[in-house]
Amino acid sequence: MSRGTVVVVSGVRQNDGNITNFVLVNCLVAAWAGLLFGYDTGGVISREAFLRKFFPSAFKEREADNENMYCKPQNHLMILFTSSVYIAAMVSALVASPVTRAFGRNISMRISGATYLIGAILSAAAVNAVMLIIGRIFLGIGIGFALQSSIIFLSEMAPAFIRGALNFILQLNVTIGILVANFVNYSAGHIKGGWGGRVSLASAIIPALLLLVGSLFLPDTPNSMLDRGQPADKVKKLLQKIHGTSNVEVEFQDLVFATAAAKKVNSPMKNLLFHPKYRPYLVMCIFIPIFQQVAGINAITFYAPTLFKKLGFGHKASLMSSAITGVVNVVATCVSVAGVDTFGRRPLFLVGGVQMFICQIAVAAMVAIKFGISGHGNMSKSEADFLVILICFYVAAFAWSWGPLGWLVPSEICPLEVRSAAQALNVSVNMLFMFGIAQSSLTMFCHLKFGLFFLFAGFVLIMTVFAFFFVPETKNVRMEAMDSVWREHWFWGRYVPEPQEVSDCEMN
Repeated sequence: MSRGTVVVVSGVRQNDGNITNFVLVNCLVAAWAGLLFGYDTGGVISREAFLRKFFPSAFKEREADNENMYCKPQNHLMILFTSSVYIAAMVSALVASPVTRAFGRNISMRISGATYLIGAILSAAAVNAVMLIIGRIFLGIGIGFALQSSIIFLSEMAPAFIRGALNFILQLNVTIGILVANFVNYSAGHIKGGWGGRVSLASAIIPALLLLVGSLFLPDTPNSMLDRGQPADKVKKLLQKIHGTSNVEVEFQDLVFATAAAKKVNSPMKNLLFHPKYRPYLVMCIFIPIFQQVAGINAITFYAPTLFKKLGFGHKASLMSSAITGVVNVVATCVSVAGVDTFGRRPLFLVGGVQMFICQIAVAAMVAIKFGISGHGNMSKSEADFLVILICFYVAAFAWSWGPLGWLVPSEICPLEVRSAAQALNVSVNMLFMFGIAQSSLTMFCHLKFGLFFLFAGFVLIMTVFAFFFVPETKNVRMEAMDSVWREHWFWGRYVPEPQEVSDCEMN
């Protein structure tokens, strides 16, 4: 076992103990929630037999494809079908908030696995579009519960000095799920008799079972146990198993203090939205997920298959773009897992933002020069190769910065009394903007053309400036001591009261 680091927060030495097998196993199981989201994100079905049966108009529009770089045939019913899962996830995350607080993080993960499993079965057995949509709703419910509860579980279970790395494993599973889904779809396309689409949909049963069965063996977190009135000695024993040391009294007392404050809050969402002392957390849980979605990752991944088609890969263009960007996504996320607790959150935010900005500007300029306003043109092999490199650098930048940090930072900064509500808000805002971009990206690309890349570059610039001025460094800080970081911040310090003020604060 490796020894933990000693962290100083507000003059208190805190020893996080060992990296225990107990923590690693439980966090790896909880991180399987990322497979659900990733497999669904990468699992959009576009096979001929599937489209002919359920969306015949989408099949006709696809057959009428043209060579315009910007404007591609789009079927709004098909787009609504594939993106409706995000609306279901948005609503279910809000529902999951009181469930997670009242019954525990592991219970919500079990609900997630069960509902996602039902959705996968319904989707695979669908005989009409209505049944497919009902299946999508269940998938969305599972994703909402998974993201709301598992990220909190990871942040609360992991010792501070490896919290970032263990939390990032969820994002790593998201990228693995996307990559696997793309290859499953490609392989299933060779199955004769029109069964390929059903095989792709049915394969979602596997990540659902992994999370459902795995969550049956997960303990609840010490934070949740105290908040729900579990015996103190039971909580101490769990803390000792987590840290591999009997020296947990300081953290236990912090949890007791946080629990006392949490019990005064009867309406967590109301307090989060309207109480001034929670203003920093509210802003982060709204703006970070918005920025994560408007960074332009969907525009880049949408454009990639078109580029590969221009390179001469033909019908294999989609697979090649998925394979290359998917592998880069996974590898870059592995890099971030190794570096987030060493370099910190702010450096990854800033370096990733600068890298994405440069790549977006360069891609926009090349597309503008080669395809202009009309969308018709060609690239030489060297030019196309360079554009592939730019896309890979952009995907890598997102994968080691705003991609995983968009889930980590909101989950680790919030006090216990509003943590579940804040994570629900974070997931809901993320899903809402993901739905909006999925619905509008094709239309925006057709109307804005290469200007869409400049637009996303502008968003990346804004979010990087936001991170520079308003996001403090939170590495190696225990969650129950996190308010000290915000009190010391040049801007947010005016909102977060001193500890003695918290106990006197009247909350509704």
